[in-house]
Amino acid sequence: MESSVPSILIIYTGGTIGMIEDPETGALENFDLAHFRHHVPELRRFNYHIDAITFDPPIDSSDMEPAYWVKMARIVADNYDSYDGFVILHGTDTMSYTASALSFMLENLGKPVIITGSQLPIGQLRTDGKENLLTSIEIAAARDDEGRPMVPEVCIFFENQLLRGNRTTKINAEGFNAFRSHNHPALAQAGIHIKYASHLIRRPDPTRPFKPHFLMDTHVMILTLFPGIREEIVDTLLSIRNLKAIILKTFGSGNAPQKPWLIDKLRQLGERGVVLVNNTQCSKGTVEMQRYKTGLLLLQAGVLNGYDSTLESMVTKLMFLLGHGYDNDTIRRLMNTSIAGEVTVDNSFFSER
Repeated sequence: MESSVPSILIIYTGGTIGMIEDPETGALENFDLAHFRHHVPELRRFNYHIDAITFDPPIDSSDMEPAYWVKMARIVADNYDSYDGFVILHGTDTMSYTASALSFMLENLGKPVIITGSQLPIGQLRTDGKENLLTSIEIAAARDDEGRPMVPEVCIFFENQLLRGNRTTKINAEGFNAFRSHNHPALAQAGIHIKYASHLIRRPDPTRPFKPHFLMDTHVMILTLFPGIREEIVDTLLSIRNLKAIILKTFGSGNAPQKPWLIDKLRQLGERGVVLVNNTQCSKGTVEMQRYKTGLLLLQAGVLNGYDSTLESMVTKLMFLLGHGYDNDTIRRLMNTSIAGEVTVDNSFFSER
């Protein structure tokens, strides 16, 4: 948007941050920008043009679905040329899934999409929502010395940290430090000043346009391995109709029990065209399938290396790739490719297209 005054669009999807408590009755009311301006008078100190779009009805984040990700992506796409940045207010429970999905759906993004929320409603005295909201708006409006957006990525801002959205996981249901990016550094730290790690921030390809995507396929499931897992449990996978992808939650650096029946059934699934991806149960670290025999057996059975992806990123990436109807070989290649900074590998699919 050509203007000296930054223009920001707030998209309220639901969640704790938008529940405003009436100090007299104690009743909670849903987000309304006028009420927000009342409870967060600091908004008036921004020399920004701020508009808002509200989901009707608001969505509890535990009810989040790909259809709502599509709705968010469409709102951003439809308003892309009219605003300098976007702030999405969202419940914390599935925020990392939404951030990951949007990072894939908003290809070659050139403007900030900052997702935030809170652990306490914004009308409460000790709320963390006020600081999260104000700083997210400031980041969405921030520009560098060349006039470019500081962070043209889908990010989560929470408790003083700006994190790449598809690298995040919710780790705390009680404290204000609700999110972590275990395998990738923060993109910015907010203290007295907001300090950006500019060398870590992704930039769009100036030779290509912004390209939104709206197709997702949910024929994906997660199988968590555990000591004593029974054969009949894995057997059920072979009977699931239209199953297209399985994420294996494995031990350590990507290891699984050395049970011949398990390896055989995984091989059968792969031969049937089901995409199998290895994701460690550990919060920090990466899958190294050639490190131990137990991981090597999975590799030989056709299971893909998930490297240091988060579970949220892996689930939404599979939905994204399956939704676009890529063939099995292409999906397998792209699962081992960084398309939005979601995994630590050295290649890039979209730059080759």
